[in-house]
Amino acid sequence: MSELIAYHEAGHALIAHLLGGKVKQVTIEPEDDDGPEREGDTQVLWRRSRISDDEFAKTTVQVSLAGPVAEMIYSGDRYHPGLVAEWAADWREAWEAAAPLFPIERKRLEYLEQVSIQLYHRLKDDDLWAALASLADNLLAHETLDHEQVDEIVEEWLG
Repeated sequence: MSELIAYHEAGHALIAHLLGGKVKQVTIEPEDDDGPEREGDTQVLWRRSRISDDEFAKTTVQVSLAGPVAEMIYSGDRYHPGLVAEWAADWREAWEAAAPLFPIERKRLEYLEQVSIQLYHRLKDDDLWAALASLADNLLAHETLDHEQVDEIVEEWLG
């Protein structure tokens, strides 16, 4: 089970990194902080002054869905990310982020499904998958990675 969580969080972290975010921390052992119960956590810092609201919404959707997609690829199970209980928070975050872009719910659903498919194909790329797997392996070994560790691991694979 922890392997799935590691791949899930690595998916969030990798896509956030690739889209220009600073992954402050990614962990498979989040602190119990009276928030929602979760098995992993990825904290990303963004320079909002450099990105429009629409672009930030698209970025948020991709980062939110990258965890479930990475988990799907790792497990070999191709579930709809909106129908898996463990991914409800990710789906909700993507759904809410996409609302200004697609106020009509049917169009929003289509958009989120299309982004999920695009991420699936993108993350299956050998180079990206190697970087993601390395992040997951390091999470399994250390439980928490900081910004410098994430950068070092991703740059090792993607230069």
